[in-house]
Amino acid sequence: MAKAVKANLKMKIPAGRASAAPPVGSTLGQYGVNMMDFINPFNDATKDMQGQTVTAHITIYDDRTMDFRVVGAPTDDLIRAELGIKKGSGRPNSEKITKKLSDAQLTKIAENKAKDMNTENIDAVKKMVAGTARSMGVEIG
Repeated sequence: MAKAVKANLKMKIPAGRASAAPPVGSTLGQYGVNMMDFINPFNDATKDMQGQTVTAHITIYDDRTMDFRVVGAPTDDLIRAELGIKKGSGRPNSEKITKKLSDAQLTKIAENKAKDMNTENIDAVKKMVAGTARSMGVEIG
């Protein structure tokens, strides 16, 4: 029988750097779970992603156990990092960013994001990344 879910949480945490300090400690503490049961496995699972901020989806159950899964950096963050820009265009339809995303860069971001998607089809992920880029005023070229 499935365990009763007490809470579903989403937290943005620097990869490999979760600690008992806020936001992790204060958030998990209010549900009465042992935060070290999250911190150590999270840091182990994300040690290869140092420098990125990742999103942890945490499910807390009534018996004070929990599951979590890690989702990589948001697509727009990856695009900004790849192009070395601070932000996208405020008016993407009329004002384009001067830097273009090359097909190689698009493929690199898509391969990075494919881990978080439910598909192995890199072309499908590239279309999604290209759509995000367009909504930021970044052209593909």
